[in-house]
Amino acid sequence: MEVNLKNHQPGISAYPSTNWKVWWNLFRPHTLTASFVPVAIGTALALPVSKFRPSLFFVMLLASMLIQIATNMFNEYYDYKNGLDNEASIGIGGTIVRDGVAPATILTLSQYTLAAAFLLGLYLCQQSSWWLLPVGLCCAAVGYFYSGGPYPLSATPLGEAISGICMGLVIIVISFFLQTETITSLSLLVSVPTSILIGAILMANNLRDLDGDEQHGRKTLAILLGRKAAANLLMMMFILSYVWILALIGTGVISWWGLLTFVSLPKAVTAIKGFRRHIAPKALMPAMVATAQTNTIFGLALAMSLLLTFWFL
Repeated sequence: MEVNLKNHQPGISAYPSTNWKVWWNLFRPHTLTASFVPVAIGTALALPVSKFRPSLFFVMLLASMLIQIATNMFNEYYDYKNGLDNEASIGIGGTIVRDGVAPATILTLSQYTLAAAFLLGLYLCQQSSWWLLPVGLCCAAVGYFYSGGPYPLSATPLGEAISGICMGLVIIVISFFLQTETITSLSLLVSVPTSILIGAILMANNLRDLDGDEQHGRKTLAILLGRKAAANLLMMMFILSYVWILALIGTGVISWWGLLTFVSLPKAVTAIKGFRRHIAPKALMPAMVATAQTNTIFGLALAMSLLLTFWFL
């Protein structure tokens, strides 16, 4: 493990632990369901119309997870570089500021991880269509520019929308396309609620970090709206996701099994209550966790409902 002694700063351990948990936390594994869920939904959606291709499913899943891990590491590096993270920061991996891993090491690992995802993407293109290449490159670019570059997307009002589209709609549609070699209105419609809930995770993150982000001159949607309006928008994002499911069921797009997604509703209620009652970042952590759990439970339930529909056709 490389330690940056030359540029060592107070608050960063010069002799970090070599415990594997340091690297595990760097990947932020609790966030990776945001990659698994869309791939599962897109694949489950394809089963009634196409023969299951397990190799493409697993490669797509791994590539998506690697892009997200790389994004997490870019975020770790650039948030430290831009002065957003310190030892007291809440909700971060903390590999640099608490575990003492050299920033250059994190940046190098993120680049290698993104390169590995690119190689897997080439395999997927070779097995399906080379039209996937520009789409995949755009997603990888978003992973970098979300935190990196002179104008990080995470510091703009577009962070929620771009993240939701790339990690929700795009991953679901690509996963569906890999199995069916086509894109349908069904795959687009079903991707909407998951895209909204992934955006909600970013909104929750920006609500927690609102004061610190504002001090650093960032212009997130939460800052522009204000805390109360941003919390109300988060609530509306939850409501829209469930209403969208009801609309899909009511119009016959998906079956009544789609009601399984409502098992996630208590987590959404917990999240909203938390953001309405608290302001301090530490006090908001349970609400943030509930927001992420809402996306995970909702997405897995939606994938399961699609599988049950397939099995009981």
